[in-house]
Amino acid sequence: MLNPFRRIPFIRAVVIANVVVYVGLWLVGSRDPWVVSLAVAWFGLWPDPHLLPWQPVTYAFIHANLAHLGLNMLGLWMFGSEMERAWGSRRIAVYYLACVLGAAAAQLAVAALRDTHAPTIGASGGVFGILLAFAMVYPNRIILLLIPPVPMKAKWVVLGYGALELWLGVTGTMAGVAHFAHLGGMVFGWFLIQYWRFTGRRRPLRA
Repeated sequence: MLNPFRRIPFIRAVVIANVVVYVGLWLVGSRDPWVVSLAVAWFGLWPDPHLLPWQPVTYAFIHANLAHLGLNMLGLWMFGSEMERAWGSRRIAVYYLACVLGAAAAQLAVAALRDTHAPTIGASGGVFGILLAFAMVYPNRIILLLIPPVPMKAKWVVLGYGALELWLGVTGTMAGVAHFAHLGGMVFGWFLIQYWRFTGRRRPLRA
């Protein structure tokens, strides 16, 4: 049976898909701006009662601007490609989707508590989950940050980002950024890794 995962790496496929969606919306939206609004209305993540069944996945393929797209895809490519080599395409695909869904669940829960109705777009929740996985597998790997431009171990980068996102989300600083979606991606990713580790230890040894 033909295995589609052998034809193109999963992370590369996700990056290409995000770029194609952004360029397509930019080209069409430059002529008909309402198309972009329609795309966000149908495929962005909207709180109830406007939530559609596919939106907890499709929101991760829409980005607000080139910087939004570029930063997310850079992080996904840098850390996701490394994790795909370590885990394989099937496992990284399951993990990334779980982080995207977890980010959506967290954002929807916070929107319900705060009674907000703005849509959420972007792959940041999945990217933060990937970053967490990288730090758990390679905790002492040195990462050169963009802001500030200093080298740090992966485990400290993730702890710092997590604490910062929690503080920004609770205080409402940097409004317009889905901080709890970022945290949701990390939390769901952590639980999935723990589940895999637990079930891996419980598997019987083969003689």
